[in-house]
Amino acid sequence: MVDVLRRNNVTVTGAPHGPAVVLAHGFGCDQNMWRLVVPALAESHRVVLFDYVGAGRSDLSAFREERYCGLEGYAQDAVDVCEALDLREAVFVGHSVSAMVGVLAARQAPERIGALVMVCPSPRYLDDDGYRGGFSAEDIDELLASLESNYLGWSAAMAPVIMGNPDRPELGEELTNSFCATDPDIARVFARTTFLSDSRADLAGVEVPTLVLECRHDAIAPPEVGAFVHAAIPGSTLVTLEATGHCPQLSAPEATSAAILEFLAALP
Repeated sequence: MVDVLRRNNVTVTGAPHGPAVVLAHGFGCDQNMWRLVVPALAESHRVVLFDYVGAGRSDLSAFREERYCGLEGYAQDAVDVCEALDLREAVFVGHSVSAMVGVLAARQAPERIGALVMVCPSPRYLDDDGYRGGFSAEDIDELLASLESNYLGWSAAMAPVIMGNPDRPELGEELTNSFCATDPDIARVFARTTFLSDSRADLAGVEVPTLVLECRHDAIAPPEVGAFVHAAIPGSTLVTLEATGHCPQLSAPEATSAAILEFLAALP
């Protein structure tokens, strides 16, 4: 039997008998990225954090490229964590690509996940006919080629762009350090999985209450993406934070926490 709690470095905190909230990090990150929003959520909820296999303090020996070359492998990690803790009707909070992982996880195990919070989601990063994802095919090719040829250099160049907030360079430095702590071979697989994914067709199948949380200025997921996700998920709620960058849980933790808690309070 796989020890999922060890494999995914699962941490549980907050109100022991409160409703469960699962926080899932994005590409190049780990559960530490949620540390500034955890205290507010933990006052009333049981907060579950984990690292995908290959990230943070997960068991790197469990990484298999054939499993993680698609978002379904990451969704299985999330479902495994929910099953190991026997969570029911948990709220899955996914940042960036993890928002789409949450969609797949909810479909795989509907009894485990009862609501979704999508923080700066993007169902497709690549522009398409009539759809703006934020990146051209040339952009994606260049991004992946740069990442594969010089991962540390790519991290140092891209992290500040992803984070935004150039007046707060410490935020970009933190994301750079997080990227650089990831094994380059694992990062290569996760990057291709992330930036070449297309989950648009999955959105219409979401049947749980959903909050789409976007930033006013985001170089990775422009406003058109948030509007698309909101329109594609029946009954979803769209909230635009007066924040800059792709990681509001670090750059605007109070506003991010408040928006999530307001959504949680309205759940049946």
